[in-house]
Amino acid sequence: MKFTKMHGLGNCYIYVNCFEERVPDPPALARAVSDRNTGVGSDGLILICPSDKADARMEMYNIDGSRGQMCGNGIRCVAKYVYDHGISRNNPLRIETDAGVLTMQLTVADGKMQAARVDLGPPRLSPEDLPTTLSREQMLNYPITVLGRPAQLVCVSMGNPHVVVYGIPLELLTPAVLAEEGRELETSPLFPERTNVHFAEVLGPGEVNVLHWERGSGPTQACGTGVAAVCVAGVLTGRSGRSITAHLPGGDLQMEWNASDNHVYMTGPAVEIFSGEWPD
Repeated sequence: MKFTKMHGLGNCYIYVNCFEERVPDPPALARAVSDRNTGVGSDGLILICPSDKADARMEMYNIDGSRGQMCGNGIRCVAKYVYDHGISRNNPLRIETDAGVLTMQLTVADGKMQAARVDLGPPRLSPEDLPTTLSREQMLNYPITVLGRPAQLVCVSMGNPHVVVYGIPLELLTPAVLAEEGRELETSPLFPERTNVHFAEVLGPGEVNVLHWERGSGPTQACGTGVAAVCVAGVLTGRSGRSITAHLPGGDLQMEWNASDNHVYMTGPAVEIFSGEWPD
């Protein structure tokens, strides 16, 4: 089976062109290829499939084999593969996901996609959208304790569930601490289907630092829909503005929550690393 490894700001996945390849057991393949000791090493598996309503369809699987509805960095890489490999040369490009069909405006140079501006659609702000056992009122600035310190939790769905945590200095979140606190929130009874977790530190109205713990994958270098949730959470709680630059371990991501159409727009790069063959 042929595969390609790609990344968006260090958030890397293994991509399989299912226009040509067949994957009978995606969860098992995701677990195998994602292993950084015995596999290729990645944050999960993404299948690029035919679609009857868009240029292609994206199917995402986390490191543990669980299905993910969407990945902001992953969908930019899907767009790059679809465009660069000639599956579709449309621009804008439309990709079907479990969270709906998303449209991307591509930045192209020398026949290759360099970056994309992705319309992530409107945020979803009701308890059933995550889902969570919290009420709508509790979803904003819900008080929690992290590392013995008071913190606030904000819940946002971008087609997949996110919680944004404010009030914790990021220098305290060593890899071991991030793993402990991230896993605890991901699996909290407040979130019956688990959740993605993002620790945010506001530097100014248009600038934030963010560390990620992704549901089913753990710590990642970047999370596109997570930054979208941070952007929305910042506006809802008055911490930051509608356009932000998020500084992530993998680099910077631009995000805008547009007031006129209520959609969140993400702009960032996508990189193809290498291709190979996985034994059947």
